[in-house]
Amino acid sequence: MKTDVFIAGGGVGGLALAAKLASRGVHVVIAEQLKRESPVYKGELLQPKTLAILERLGVLDEVEENGHVIDQLRFQEVQRNRGSTPEEINLTELSYSRVASIYDHALMVPHEKTKEILRNKGKEYDEFFHYLPGARFMGFEKGMAKVKHKKEIFYVQAQVYIGAEGRSSPTRDAMNVHVKRKDYNHHFLTVTIPRPASFTKGKIITTSSCFLGLFPLPDNEVRTVFLIKAGEYKRIQEKGLESLYQAYSELEPELAEGVRTIEDWKTVQLMIPFTYHVDRYYSGNIAILGDAAHTVHPMAGEGMNLAIQDADVLGELLAWCKEEGKTYTDYLHYYEDVRRPRVEFLLNLSHLSALVYSFQYEWWRKFRLKAVQRIYDDDQLHVKQMLNISGLGKWDFSLVDRAVQGSMLPSRQKRVSDQKQRQYLFSEEEDYPWKRNEKGRIS
Repeated sequence: MKTDVFIAGGGVGGLALAAKLASRGVHVVIAEQLKRESPVYKGELLQPKTLAILERLGVLDEVEENGHVIDQLRFQEVQRNRGSTPEEINLTELSYSRVASIYDHALMVPHEKTKEILRNKGKEYDEFFHYLPGARFMGFEKGMAKVKHKKEIFYVQAQVYIGAEGRSSPTRDAMNVHVKRKDYNHHFLTVTIPRPASFTKGKIITTSSCFLGLFPLPDNEVRTVFLIKAGEYKRIQEKGLESLYQAYSELEPELAEGVRTIEDWKTVQLMIPFTYHVDRYYSGNIAILGDAAHTVHPMAGEGMNLAIQDADVLGELLAWCKEEGKTYTDYLHYYEDVRRPRVEFLLNLSHLSALVYSFQYEWWRKFRLKAVQRIYDDDQLHVKQMLNISGLGKWDFSLVDRAVQGSMLPSRQKRVSDQKQRQYLFSEEEDYPWKRNEKGRIS
């Protein structure tokens, strides 16, 4: 089998890349190991930059129809009271509307639905889009991709090979890259439960020792993320589901009924957060994207978004090479030039967000409460935080910003103008710099 681009892995990143390439007349073969929907929890929060990409792919309307809008992130600090309603200590609301963009919200969409929409989009270009479910990529042999499909081995010869397999990536292994990993002192339990129709806002509830993230989904469901100490899952299971019911009910009484629909620990998944980042995104005619190249702490909800954003830049680059008659390998460096520093920035941002909730001390809680409140009180901090996690741009936090957030300096009263913000939004030239360079505008 011969093709322009071979993609190992048919997750959201691989499918977004394949759909874009096929829509531009690039022949692509996708080998996806799974034959059916995955039972494992994957990302569901689509950030504004990702929504912009999905609109260019022509699928945003369908994605919006199948999603639940998240326009605010609520941070609620409470005093947990055993057997009764929690006492609210502080409530801070951060809004995507503070970003100067028409993409003024995030969206919660069931992961498999996003995959289905992207896969169906690719199939519209059936002359160029070749999707193989139940096909296992087994590595490279004689410069070709070795694939096992329906108990048979065959080879795919491509001009470019892309690894989008996730954390266990034969493509990454073949590139022999260096992986820098970071582990954390906490794990998460995640499960989807029913929610009241009135429960519509994303919320993070914290005490000095508890963390419960709540992100509404369509069909009156909510994705819940409960923080536990690393290594405590077995002990929590031994205490029984009643302990989980009690914790949820005491942190968010509105979900007291919904949490009791959990009838078996098998529906509750353990997430072990860690991060890593490779030192190279490509080698020769091989490149990697998404979790094959980087894994981010889930606190800022960036993992799936980074994969789709990788796919957007890489797909635009490869399609442009095809259309302009350029040699793919001469231009792959642009993919790394654009994506690696942006991913590194968001890895650090997510890591700092994780640290805010990593320590169970009363003094740390007081610091966290003030730091989160300062993001709301100081418009520049508010704008920078939401702009950065949106993916629409990058605006670094300065030493003055951190001093304000740490209450060493007073909050600034000046509101950030849209004009000022637009200086930090990614332009098309920044997303796809090879086009600008080819026109001779810069060296």
